[in-house]
Amino acid sequence: QVQLVESGGGLVQAGGSLRLSCAASGRTFSSYAMGWFRQAPGKEREFVAAIRRSYSYTYYADSVKGRFTISRDNAKNTAYLQMNSLNPEDTAVYYCAADLSGPGSSRSQDYDYWGQGTQVTVSS
Repeated sequence: QVQLVESGGGLVQAGGSLRLSCAASGRTFSSYAMGWFRQAPGKEREFVAAIRRSYSYTYYADSVKGRFTISRDNAKNTAYLQMNSLNPEDTAVYYCAADLSGPGSSRSQDYDYWGQGTQVTVSS
């Protein structure tokens, strides 16, 4: 079992920044990959970013590449999503997820555990 708790969401003006955190517990954090997804009202959940067990490989959706950075601190059992240059299209509930057996992917069905989500609202 893995428990994931997101934090750091909120209301920010366009052009601003937020950093989301995902605190994990239940299994050795360094043994699984992590991903971030988001879901806007009336839309399907979409991939944002993923990071492998080690720190060596990350990848992003085209829509956030160059603006968002995913990272992890295995000593703190926490994953992060630094979001810069936010725009209203980034408004969504953001979820972190754990992929226990794979390298982390862009497919939500590959993830085994999910957090409850944190709301990010970007005003114009």
